[in-house]
Amino acid sequence: MNAYMTNLELVLNMLAETATTEISLKSEPKNLEENRKVAKEGGNIAGNARKQIEAKTGRRATSKYNFKLAQEQKKLKGNLNKKG
Repeated sequence: MNAYMTNLELVLNMLAETATTEISLKSEPKNLEENRKVAKEGGNIAGNARKQIEAKTGRRATSKYNFKLAQEQKKLKGNLNKKG
């Protein structure tokens, strides 16, 4: 987890993880493709919650800083992979 996540971002992340776990326990996926489907469903639940919160508050639920930091980390990781 990111040390700079807001409370709302943490809650949405926890919602995605918990929803995915509960769906997985119910559906008992047997392979990678089924697990991907379950993960997507859990993420969609949190995504829908985020969209509803943003619609009600008129504000982004995620911070621009975290997106920018994630892009920088992705770039650094890409540079490390090129060296190895």
